[in-house]
Amino acid sequence: MTGLIVFAHGSSVASANEAVARVTERMAAEGGYFLVETAYLELAQPDLREAVARLAARGANRIVVLPYFLTLGIHLQRDLPRIVAEIAGIHEGVRIEVTEPLDGHPSLVGILLDRAASALRT
Repeated sequence: MTGLIVFAHGSSVASANEAVARVTERMAAEGGYFLVETAYLELAQPDLREAVARLAARGANRIVVLPYFLTLGIHLQRDLPRIVAEIAGIHEGVRIEVTEPLDGHPSLVGILLDRAASALRT
């Protein structure tokens, strides 16, 4: 079984973390996914280790981490691979994969156009 984790930076502002959790919930509901968690790099819980453990306990043997980051910055280049390697050593029967960040996805231009149009209407 495959589990999905939406992985965000995390914030000291609770409402920012709650917004990411709501996106995760909507993605799970609209996609029909049942093994889904939100995880944060720092400043919020659960972290990636805990999210992987939760999914593994529910039977996931493959986990796909979806970075909720705009670009491939230092956290995705340095921190995430290190954390994934550590977790892989703990959950040896679980394969962990990481997708690309949001940058480069064609929908981002549409989002910006929508925001610009909305601002220009006011």
